[in-house]
Amino acid sequence: MSTRSARALVLEKPRTLLARELAVPNVVDDDALLRVEACGLCGTDHEQYTGHLPGGFAFVPGHETVGVIEAIGADAARRWDLTTGDRVAVEVFQSCRVCDACRAGAYQRCERHGLGDMYGYIPVDRPPGLWGGYAQTQYLGSDAIVHRVPDVLDPVVATLFNPLGAGVRWAVTVPGTRAGDVVAVLGPGVRGLSAAAAAKEAGAAFVMVTGRGRRDAERLAVARDFGADLVVDVADANPVRALRDATGGLADVVVDVTAKAPEALGQAVALARPAGTVVLAGTRGGPVPEFQADHVVFKELRIVGALGVDSAAYRAALDLLARGAYPFADLPRRVVGLDDAEDLIRSLAGETDDPPPVHGVIAPG
Repeated sequence: MSTRSARALVLEKPRTLLARELAVPNVVDDDALLRVEACGLCGTDHEQYTGHLPGGFAFVPGHETVGVIEAIGADAARRWDLTTGDRVAVEVFQSCRVCDACRAGAYQRCERHGLGDMYGYIPVDRPPGLWGGYAQTQYLGSDAIVHRVPDVLDPVVATLFNPLGAGVRWAVTVPGTRAGDVVAVLGPGVRGLSAAAAAKEAGAAFVMVTGRGRRDAERLAVARDFGADLVVDVADANPVRALRDATGGLADVVVDVTAKAPEALGQAVALARPAGTVVLAGTRGGPVPEFQADHVVFKELRIVGALGVDSAAYRAALDLLARGAYPFADLPRRVVGLDDAEDLIRSLAGETDDPPPVHGVIAPG
């Protein structure tokens, strides 16, 4: 019986993130323990923190985890082709591998796990409690999905496997982006920049990235390094007019990764060419103002929702990061330990006076 403990941050209730020592279990045949090196942050972390995504239970957050295998059972080692000392990235969703959804590759709808049983969102009272990346150790159950991280990648940079994987799936796979397409990305956060890079990798002829105001200024400033041919601050310029002036037309694909910006949906529809595709990946956070549904009909648009990432996109993201084709390693970022995690979460959400970094990472060690 293990007597070792690991330090973890537990979100006891909204805006109450407390440090606790949680017992580290012994591994058996079909599980593993991960020494967490880095855990990336995104908007979901802040929504959990504020209670906009209420869990109704205490849990260890963190769903963009990279770390080193510390102990592993024999069956898990064979299944994942891993051994102690290997660095891996952990997917947020789990998969039973046998239900219809999992066999079809839609494991975010796994009958055993689904959306209610994701890493970084599992009750701390469910043994062993170490279900998230805000901890020195994370438990990997038999249904976890992990990916080996290329040796050339620093663990902090490797946490971008999650947002870049989202960029690949949302900007390329879901809309079917092809060589020569014009792509508009709404939202210049790390997922927006990732979507721009992924679209360019897929052969997009022109990529526009939009943002709004002072908060997005630094992000728009680096967007050209990630494949953007045009950046537009929608507080100062009309994005439709800007795109028409630059390309002579509208976008084949529009990818909306904005968060809590309901008005962006109207912009997305306006930016799409007739018979174009709009991918909605950011959550609205409220009613959509002045949305003219008739424009969807008149343009015969295809509007597609995108939820999460799949293994193929994660693998593509890790390969792209390892190639170093885009300066993801040089993104403006802030890396903190567990003691400063709460301040970083609030900063990323614009709750502090400091400009938010493009990339925020917790390094529990």
